[in-house]
Amino acid sequence: MTEKLTPADPSHLGGHRLLARLGAGGMGVVYLGRAASGELAAVKVILPEYADQPEFRARFRREVAAARRVDSPWAVPVTGADPDAPAPWLATAFVPGPSLAEAVAVCGPLPERSVRVLGRSLARALAAVHAAGLVHRDVKPANVLLSLDGPRLIDFGIARAPEETALTSADVVIGTPGFLAPEQARAEPASPASDVFALGCLLSYSATGRPPFGTGTVDALLYRTVHDEPDLDDIPAALRTLLEDCLAKNPAARPTARDLDAALSSEAGPDASDWLPDPVVRLVADRSAAMLALPDIEATALDPTTDGPPPEVPAPPTNRRRFLLFGGGVALLAAGGAGAAVWASGRDSAPPGPRWTLGLQADLTGPQKRIGQAQERAVRLAVEEFNARDDRPFPLTLRTADDQGDPARAAEVSRTLAADPGLLAVIASTGDTTTGASLTSYDARSIPQLTASSGRSTYGTASVRHFLQAVPGDTGIPVPMAFALHGQGARRVSVLVDRAGGTSAWELGHTLYQNLGVLKITGEPRVAPRLAGDLSSVVAEMAARRPDAFVYTGTPARAAEVARALTGFPGARVLGFPAAQPEFLSAAGAAAEGWQTFAPYIDPSAAPVRPFAAAYHKRYGTPPPYWAAETYDVTRMILTRLTESGEPPARQRLFDLLLKKPYEGAVRTYAFDPKQHWLDGYEVFRYEVRGGRFAYAGEVSV
Repeated sequence: MTEKLTPADPSHLGGHRLLARLGAGGMGVVYLGRAASGELAAVKVILPEYADQPEFRARFRREVAAARRVDSPWAVPVTGADPDAPAPWLATAFVPGPSLAEAVAVCGPLPERSVRVLGRSLARALAAVHAAGLVHRDVKPANVLLSLDGPRLIDFGIARAPEETALTSADVVIGTPGFLAPEQARAEPASPASDVFALGCLLSYSATGRPPFGTGTVDALLYRTVHDEPDLDDIPAALRTLLEDCLAKNPAARPTARDLDAALSSEAGPDASDWLPDPVVRLVADRSAAMLALPDIEATALDPTTDGPPPEVPAPPTNRRRFLLFGGGVALLAAGGAGAAVWASGRDSAPPGPRWTLGLQADLTGPQKRIGQAQERAVRLAVEEFNARDDRPFPLTLRTADDQGDPARAAEVSRTLAADPGLLAVIASTGDTTTGASLTSYDARSIPQLTASSGRSTYGTASVRHFLQAVPGDTGIPVPMAFALHGQGARRVSVLVDRAGGTSAWELGHTLYQNLGVLKITGEPRVAPRLAGDLSSVVAEMAARRPDAFVYTGTPARAAEVARALTGFPGARVLGFPAAQPEFLSAAGAAAEGWQTFAPYIDPSAAPVRPFAAAYHKRYGTPPPYWAAETYDVTRMILTRLTESGEPPARQRLFDLLLKKPYEGAVRTYAFDPKQHWLDGYEVFRYEVRGGRFAYAGEVSV
């Protein structure tokens, strides 16, 4: 999607009238422009601070030359350029459709025929790149744009001839981790075979919705790319065999782009006009209609609500556990059901004016409904308290959407909710996959999106700018876990990572193993395949090595199996928190006693959140479940930032305040990394199974 031009943006450049911003990166800005012929173009301009640096100008000049050498209908053509202008620029034909990354994030994996047509077209694009004597070096879903007649490969910013001298330093990895070849991960020269490997990664992602070497830290991705086999589960056999060839560790064993084109053409069929599934076709049509409906030009104007930088960020208060419920009584709220807009003004006669909305997207009726319903009640309570204040600056509507824990539905309801012009921010969503599926809908409209319960480190390959992860991530929780195990005397720890637990299980287990090494604890890892049968023999083999502690990350059902197999084990036993569910307790029975877990949610009866628990109980007649206090904290943080200026700020200004200004909640301090937008700090809570329940054992922080 587009953003309005800012006062600092030019109105004309290189014979183009600039209409809007398409995006910005580390080196420049990309504008939507209209040439004198009326054709739309994507105009990339180097930022002034880099245009004066010879090395960056040389890199841009190389990009222009590389892009001009490629002749393929499946690569976006250059329509104009001037790398020697005071503000160097490059214009390419504009493709109004979404990127492959956005399409998969919103609509889910592509069917096999779509993947084959995608692969055939991109193989032809790469064949043209290689015929021009170039290597693209950054083939990834974000660099593929979709249209109804086929995909288009973009961004030749780091493409170069293999014999050219690189502008980067030695030992620098070039490309995008997770979508680069083992030789690139080792900082060795890239070749056409490296592009084929990256294309194999891209096609695997398209077919499954997940990168073949998982997600996580850069180091973890590079290590798995070099040493591990790709995750090609759920890919049809014939296509899987072809992708295995593309993903061979040895570059010489991979097919060429022309070989890949021939192999895919036989199954894709000659007619590609209907190559995309209906949901993606609708997304392409919606995105194209929105882009092509832009006016000829808009005057550049300054939004008074966003003028100037956010105020100075004060130091966090000394009392980290301040907990002041909003003043005044609790107003009666009439709820219209999931998806309904609910007016909660707390007054009978509010003056006419804008109807400002806070959104909640959650799993209210699906597999995580216990959490989702707790989140809905917590948000509702905070909004009621806000609207009951005599000094409230404006009334606020709560609007909820039930995504049922289904990514496809999450994409649908997020688009509907994001279309509300009065929506100031949204808390979304309960689970990892639904959070990922909703990102682009809110980000496209610059709506601040916060999750209070999804800790995944990455969500596919979509790049978003208005998302804050207000919960410790799956790669952060293992840090205090490792310190806690060290404090309990563990010096040798067995770690069983069960791929049946999905991305979270992998991130928890792999990152824990890394952190054990930092503390000089010997880690002994094992990975159980997703479709593995009985794990008892694996557990027995690991326990026979007499470790001081045993850690399992996976599913509740298989965790119970592991617990039974470890009956009588004398050391510490730790469960990854996603598996620490009631199902584990009931299935493991007495074998669950003594197991620990380290979770990002506080016990609702803990002292810091007792005032909230009392208010929740008074409102709903029941104690709050897990995740309610965290969601209440996040809601109050949003409301506090909304009211600081006495009027609702613009969405971007609200996001800037949330990002840059720490908030002291009841559960934790909410301060965010300015670049990654995840929660700073490693604050989690320890639980231990006693008497058939997870008993709260206090906070663990580093």
